[in-house]
Amino acid sequence: MGDRMEDIVLVTMSEFGRTAQENGNNGTDHGHGGLMMVLGGPVHGGKVYGSWPGLAPEQLNEGRDLAVTTDFRAVLSELVAGQPGQTNLGEVFPGYRAGDPLGLLRG
Repeated sequence: MGDRMEDIVLVTMSEFGRTAQENGNNGTDHGHGGLMMVLGGPVHGGKVYGSWPGLAPEQLNEGRDLAVTTDFRAVLSELVAGQPGQTNLGEVFPGYRAGDPLGLLRG
């Protein structure tokens, strides 16, 4: 990557999570709780984007799962929109309407 490192953005993500509450067999089921990491030269790093919903029963989705606080498309669409020539996010994420930018990339 050499001298282009300041132009590179890497994204790694997992959609795999476990429920916060045990099931009937004292285990956990597949649930929310994935994560994303965005790294690279143009990224405003050293920060957690999103919010921690908590683990209290009233904070869990359907009483058993972590609440989703950030749509993965919000992250990826901001990165795609930062690419030269990309003006139509509807081609990448049909039907998705991006909200306010998260501010992941430096100006």
